[in-house]
Amino acid sequence: MSTDTLFRRINDYASRPDPYPLYAELRENGVARQEDGSYLIGTYDEITALLHDPRISSDVRHRDNADELLAGEEAATRSFIALDDPEHDRLRRLAMRQFGPPHTPGRIDALRQEITEIAEDLARRLPEKDRIDIVDDFAFPLPVTVICRLLGVPEEDVPQVHTWADTVVAGFDFTPGEDSGARRRAALEARQAMGIYLGELARTRREKPTGDMLSQLANDQGPDGRLTDQELMTSATLLLIAGHETTVNLITNGVLTLGRQPEALQRLGAEPALMPSAVEELLRYEPPVQFLPQRTPLADIDVGGVTIPKGSPLILVLAAGSRDPLRFPDPDRFLPDREDNQHLGFGSGVHSCFGAPLARLETQIALTVLLRHLGSWRLLADPPEYRRSPVLRGPRHLPVERATPR
Repeated sequence: MSTDTLFRRINDYASRPDPYPLYAELRENGVARQEDGSYLIGTYDEITALLHDPRISSDVRHRDNADELLAGEEAATRSFIALDDPEHDRLRRLAMRQFGPPHTPGRIDALRQEITEIAEDLARRLPEKDRIDIVDDFAFPLPVTVICRLLGVPEEDVPQVHTWADTVVAGFDFTPGEDSGARRRAALEARQAMGIYLGELARTRREKPTGDMLSQLANDQGPDGRLTDQELMTSATLLLIAGHETTVNLITNGVLTLGRQPEALQRLGAEPALMPSAVEELLRYEPPVQFLPQRTPLADIDVGGVTIPKGSPLILVLAAGSRDPLRFPDPDRFLPDREDNQHLGFGSGVHSCFGAPLARLETQIALTVLLRHLGSWRLLADPPEYRRSPVLRGPRHLPVERATPR
């Protein structure tokens, strides 16, 4: 089959349960120009080089169809992940000051006990019936609760935040024949409503700080100055959405993978100290973010002997790179103790996910607690029902059954 249809085939919902044969086809063919004029890259070394190449832009204003992509959206409302340096660098550094090292090195580790308590509470409240939906009953509420507490969202407002977040994330999904514009508009409206809410909350925290992360973002007077009201709204919205969405998929993909790998599951039960390494392997083997669809060359560039013209849409298929046999021995096997595991699960370069330490910690705790409380269990659907999004790939539902009631 022609490689110029690869992206269409990857996006086909029928490929969601197992896109990896398509990723192997991509790697075998090197750079693959698509029927819409975009270019797919799926090899580890090339992806890594491009993620560190300053000629590759994350700003959609450089795309040929920028007007269409930005329709109804002011540039000021876009988060720093959709900007280039120096704008990106300044906003990222302002957010990072309150999120982790070097300015707040203990923030994430200090959450360990609280995350464990939240996970334990959710696990104790799992339905008494033997059938459990891992997504709805555990994987979704855990990271949402954690990020809301980290930011300082009042408990009574969390359900509304859940609703907004669901709508925003649904903007990444699609259904063939559906008006995708309506879905994107709904997502934009939800993101704007969330931003307004968080902006108002931040303004109260400027007057009366409460020690949470939003208070510190609102009042920080570091060397880069203070976030404007608009920047604070946008950055807080990004932190809330990104701070839970990929973690939901990572936890769920982890349960699915272990349900398919009884030997690995048994080994983790016997050697719990392996869990951090196992989570790194999950990020390589079944990453929650499959590819980065918004990259644009600012000049003609050569990738693997192919010249990619300036302005062409560039799609970096991270999940394909993380299974590149030239980088990872036996890449299609899940090995919880894999060494030298420099996967692309959190990207790389200046746009690497700065929430990675939190996602790692949450997933390590989540899987440890959940597996202990489940006891013996089995998957009830394999493959399960997947979400529509080919980018944020994970099961929409993951029903499991306890083999022995607890």
